[in-house]
Amino acid sequence: MSTKAKPQRSATTEEVAAPTMTLTSSAAAVPAYLIEKADEATGEVVQVPRFRYLPGHPRQVRFDAKAGQFNINGTVPLGNALSFIPLAWRVFQDDILNMGRKLWAELFFADDKGAICAVLFHGYSVENLYRLIEPLFYDDLTLADVTVKVTAEKKQTTKDGKTATYYIAQFTYEAADAAEVAARRDFARDFPIWRAETYTGSADTRIQHGYTVPVEDDPTSPEPAAAEPEALPQAA
Repeated sequence: MSTKAKPQRSATTEEVAAPTMTLTSSAAAVPAYLIEKADEATGEVVQVPRFRYLPGHPRQVRFDAKAGQFNINGTVPLGNALSFIPLAWRVFQDDILNMGRKLWAELFFADDKGAICAVLFHGYSVENLYRLIEPLFYDDLTLADVTVKVTAEKKQTTKDGKTATYYIAQFTYEAADAAEVAARRDFARDFPIWRAETYTGSADTRIQHGYTVPVEDDPTSPEPAAAEPEALPQAA
């Protein structure tokens, strides 16, 4: 597999995402996301990714700010809290999803089944994420080094005698297992982590980490499109 990639333009970038690369048996270190699995047809033990990901199309996890609940694609409920180790993220301003130009935070993570997911936040929730990023930065850490817990917090406003209820995301963190962190770090290094539905090529990016858009999918790129990869490894 060889996919030409480049990070989205950014005024401030926490870490420039490395291009995806061809994995070979001669690599000095085996990527931490690979696991051994017996081939059902031959019985041969092979190495496969433990994560499942269709590049540019992660599983969509949504935060319903009206109900204070998370769900998958608007149908499968996940409750009022999520915990995960981020493998990529960006904070950016753009007009996406027919919602007008807003400030967004987009985080990518692997769920408990190994599926790579993406979740979006905007408004006050983004400000709360910044409050988490800042202390980590001064401790020489990033979101990729910790387990982040996102909880829906109830808020109320009163206008003209009428009370309205809504929810914002609150973020906390705790130490993460080093092996789990390494697996996600290596995966974000070797695969382009992005979501086609939220990429326009014209975002005003504030910070990003591990977020990479393949050159052939960037309409503003003057470079020729890279060859289509023959196949991507499948997760166990």
